Amino acid sequence: MRADKKRVEPLLRTARGQLDGVLKMIEDDRYCMDIATQLQAIESLVHKAQREVLRGHLLGCVQEAFETGDASAREAKIGEIIKLLDKT
Repeated sequence: MRADKKRVEPLLRTARGQLDGVLKMIEDDRYCMDIATQLQAIESLVHKAQREVLRGHLLGCVQEAFETGDASAREAKIGEIIKLLDKT
């Protein structure tokens, strides 16, 4: 992975902690909107982590594919990104 692990790991660890908290909130039968708010916060953290991973991929793997001059490598990297975007 080419992304900055020092930026990605804390985001995901925080999201994991918040997810554990949401599970506890569900067990405690907490108010729906409080749970929804926490889920939105988790989603935001995961999205930030995904952006960091994608940034690392673009600045590392994709840039490298373009610098090598290998057309098939460039097409493959672009295809990977398109495939990822199609999933969202």
